[in-house]
Amino acid sequence: STMFLVGLSGGIASGKSTVVAVLRELGCAVIDADVIARQVVQPHSKAHQQILQHFGTEILLENGEINREALGNIIFSQPEKRRLLNSITHPEILKEMLKQVLKYFVLGYRYVILDIPLLFETRGLTRFMKYTVLVYCDPPTQLARLMKRNGLGTAEAQARIGSQLPLDEKRKWATHVIDNSGDRESTRRQVLRLHARLEDSLDFLWARLALGTAVAGLGGLVFLLVRHFVS
Repeated sequence: STMFLVGLSGGIASGKSTVVAVLRELGCAVIDADVIARQVVQPHSKAHQQILQHFGTEILLENGEINREALGNIIFSQPEKRRLLNSITHPEILKEMLKQVLKYFVLGYRYVILDIPLLFETRGLTRFMKYTVLVYCDPPTQLARLMKRNGLGTAEAQARIGSQLPLDEKRKWATHVIDNSGDRESTRRQVLRLHARLEDSLDFLWARLALGTAVAGLGGLVFLLVRHFVS
């Protein structure tokens, strides 16, 4: 069997979760980097301890978990803190993602979707993707949705959008674009067309591997990828 990787990204309030929901309904394998990011910073984990060393206990909730909103407020306003946090969490996230990719390979999936919010910002991960998909919406719609969803004022919402690479810029790098500016049914039809194209694709990223070889090589692969992204 063959399998390839598809990178999926978007922008804040662009509607990526809507697209992911449709893909899951279709039975697609989706690896959510945000979910993994929450898992790797659970209390007593390596990343959790490192974050406390650099950001202090003020970012903790009563149950010992990290207050994502408090931490988010820090990194939104201080780019150097954002880079520091990424250097702590990204290697741990990558290791867990690789484990899940191997699981889906063994299960015989045609392709695996890696849902990565900062796929186009980091750029390093795109080289491992056969295709990249951007969930796009026009800037006025993005701003209105964010203000409504988070209860933000115009200035605060614009600041949050401005902290990310503009969707129009990301669009240049994507091999496929899902335009989520319209209604849900329009978005769903686009996702169905994309899924059909990917299922029919003869391209693949991963060569045929025996299960034993894949398992044996996982440790070395993790080390090489982590070293690459950290550097």
